[in-house]
Amino acid sequence: MTTTTHWSVGAPERSDYPAWRELFAGYCEFQRVPMPEEKAELVWSWLTRPDHELEGLLVRDGDGTPVGLAHYRPFVRPLHGAVAGFLDDLFVAPDARGAGAVDALLARLRAIAAQRGWNTVRWITADDNHRARSKYDQVATRTMLVTYDMAPDAT
Repeated sequence: MTTTTHWSVGAPERSDYPAWRELFAGYCEFQRVPMPEEKAELVWSWLTRPDHELEGLLVRDGDGTPVGLAHYRPFVRPLHGAVAGFLDDLFVAPDARGAGAVDALLARLRAIAAQRGWNTVRWITADDNHRARSKYDQVATRTMLVTYDMAPDAT
């Protein structure tokens, strides 16, 4: 575990691609989702395009090394007549866990939500992701929603 107590959080810079790619690879491995280079490059292009809805954050240790990432975007909530934020991906390198990096990422995302007038920030996690859920239970309210994925018609 990293003993750093000073974290900085900000949007990724173009020069951050190698560090982001390594973190994203760790996240994809954890999720058991293959991420070939062309798909990673596509996601990176979304993150670095100002006109794309997907945005990202990197948390850096005291040396300026990225040790975690978050990908988020707005989504509308018609039932509430509001816009909210959706946290798609959150990952901290194993050696930086437990030292506050995830707290720094979530705090920055909470501040972004306030600045943009979002009425909530939502995310999903696996039921068996106990370590993450113990953190999430400290900073957010668990909902009773069950998610479903429906494939589009085959063309």
